[in-house]
Amino acid sequence: MTEETASTPPASPPPAGGRRELDISAIRKAIPHRYPFLLVDKVEILEEDKKAVGTKCVTVNEPFFAGHFPEHPIMPGVLVVEAMAQTAAAMLLSKDSPAHKNKLAYFMGINEAKFRAPVLPGTVLKLHVEVLRLGRVGKFRGEAFVEGKLVAEAEMTFALVEPRENA
Repeated sequence: MTEETASTPPASPPPAGGRRELDISAIRKAIPHRYPFLLVDKVEILEEDKKAVGTKCVTVNEPFFAGHFPEHPIMPGVLVVEAMAQTAAAMLLSKDSPAHKNKLAYFMGINEAKFRAPVLPGTVLKLHVEVLRLGRVGKFRGEAFVEGKLVAEAEMTFALVEPRENA
């Protein structure tokens, strides 16, 4: 995955099997996360069920900067990983298919996480995700970039589950 992939605008309307874009409204329909834990603003799906690029505009007003660290704010690495996971979940769960409809994506594992550079307020985080295995339990790889520079990467395992009735 490269940063250049994210700079190509999506076709409008997307061709069958082609790119499509999720705005914040579509993301909120696909995944249950809400402020202050919704960590992706836009998702461009490059290849259905396979590749997507999320965008997170990181502002100084993010609640986590109040404690991490007030005098030298840095986005916590675990939240960069979470933003990658939300990008993958939005891609998978926004699709109107029986395998994905009305499901939740639960994190099951994080492997080989590496944090290469800090993510600072005022930057735009590009979240590249690629599904490696898809099924009830799946795996994807994520890479996060700021201004074309790799800042974090990880492989993550997830489960697609039915929501609990009494949750």
